[in-house]
Amino acid sequence: MVDLQRPERRSLGDVRYRHALALKPYSGDSARALKGLFPPTGLEYIAASMKDLVGEVTLLDLRYEKAYQDPAVLSRFIRDEIDLLCIGIQWSSGFKSICEFIGRLPPEVVTVVGGQKATEEVDTLFERCPNIDMVVRGEGEEIIRQVAAGVPKSEIRGLSYRENGRVVHNENQDLPEIASLPFPDRGLRRHDYRLIKSGVQLSRRRFDTVLTTRGCPFTCKFCTFSLNPLGQKRNYTERSVESVIEELKAIEADVVLFSDDNLFTNPKRSERLLDRIIANGIKKSFIAQTRIDIAKYPDLLGKAQEAGFKVLLIGLESPHDRILTQLHKGITQQQIREAFEVLSRFDFYVHGYFIYGNIGETDEEMMYIPEFAREIGVDSISFQKLRIERFSPLKELVDATPGYYYKRIGGAVYSPGHGRREMKRIRNRIRAKFYDVPHILHMIRKALRIGLIDKGDIAYLLFKLPAIVSLMLKRGRRRVRKNG
Repeated sequence: MVDLQRPERRSLGDVRYRHALALKPYSGDSARALKGLFPPTGLEYIAASMKDLVGEVTLLDLRYEKAYQDPAVLSRFIRDEIDLLCIGIQWSSGFKSICEFIGRLPPEVVTVVGGQKATEEVDTLFERCPNIDMVVRGEGEEIIRQVAAGVPKSEIRGLSYRENGRVVHNENQDLPEIASLPFPDRGLRRHDYRLIKSGVQLSRRRFDTVLTTRGCPFTCKFCTFSLNPLGQKRNYTERSVESVIEELKAIEADVVLFSDDNLFTNPKRSERLLDRIIANGIKKSFIAQTRIDIAKYPDLLGKAQEAGFKVLLIGLESPHDRILTQLHKGITQQQIREAFEVLSRFDFYVHGYFIYGNIGETDEEMMYIPEFAREIGVDSISFQKLRIERFSPLKELVDATPGYYYKRIGGAVYSPGHGRREMKRIRNRIRAKFYDVPHILHMIRKALRIGLIDKGDIAYLLFKLPAIVSLMLKRGRRRVRKNG
């Protein structure tokens, strides 16, 4: 077991909790993501928010902590050291096993759970995990500060808790301004974050994330980013540019993702941020999410390229005007084409997001996605089935359309002609049509040309090739055994 480095503790005379543990309980590939690529930023915000109110904070990310993936080992550490346990549950994937894992942790330690999935499943968590004392609903930074400070539970808005054998749900909290929140303390990390899949490290580069805004002013029908899991509207709120620069200066990673829904929502602020990155000589490869509206500001795109932005992640959703209107996307196919004519003048690697299986969408319309993406010059794409969230305005449309159905909130939408098997077949056809060998070579050449990767990355990947091939063979054998 790796020995935990113990930072100097604050004086315990004026704190309620002497040692808090911020725990990310996912391990391996349970989160359906490439293991280790990005840190648990949401949990790090929680740790930073309570750091000045407790004696000591330890952050454990079980994707990297093999010894502590054993509930017995982790429980011994918690019993010996911890008096406040804070657990983040973000995703639906592996939720049942996460509940079982939490249920095996010491019941005598004050246990608080939060995160998006926790907010959606408050009652389920209390039912399945008798050792959970409190569940934080929605954004947790202000709530965890009050918990750590010993504010009576009945006075903490946004908190659910056990009392006299029943569960009490306090009224929702007012969502805090992001400018008032401390950014993550990277000194709490015990690991670098790199591109790892099933135990094989695929890149030399370190990854990190920065959040400069919360919320989104747009009203796309399929999207619930501007709502929290309680249905509250998350108004757009910004951090100061000076605060963002201070955080960027402290980051040692090579690649930084701006995890804002749209980094360029406020073009004037974005320009100030880019100017400050350039003036401070901050040398990183940056990734940002944006809308095609960014193409209206070619000077801003030029500064972004100069500042080191390499990848733009753009939600396109559909090549069809009818569906774009249905989704309230606020753009047309022609506007997408015009935007990509502007983007093509710059050295960005552009990744496009699409949705397939929309209401009334035919096989032919879905199969136009890879063709359209190639036509406009998208470098890579990802695509997901239409899904329904609890507070999505699209839910009413799906419910009112004969033949369309979904098995659970958060799940995919199907219809009599497009069930699970048919949608899987279409997904595979879209992938094969877009990602042929010539286009994969184009992706590699462009990534090399713009400096997203270098020859050293290629050499490192070739060095790892035997491990990758071994992994692929193992997976192939498991599929054969599974399918008989």
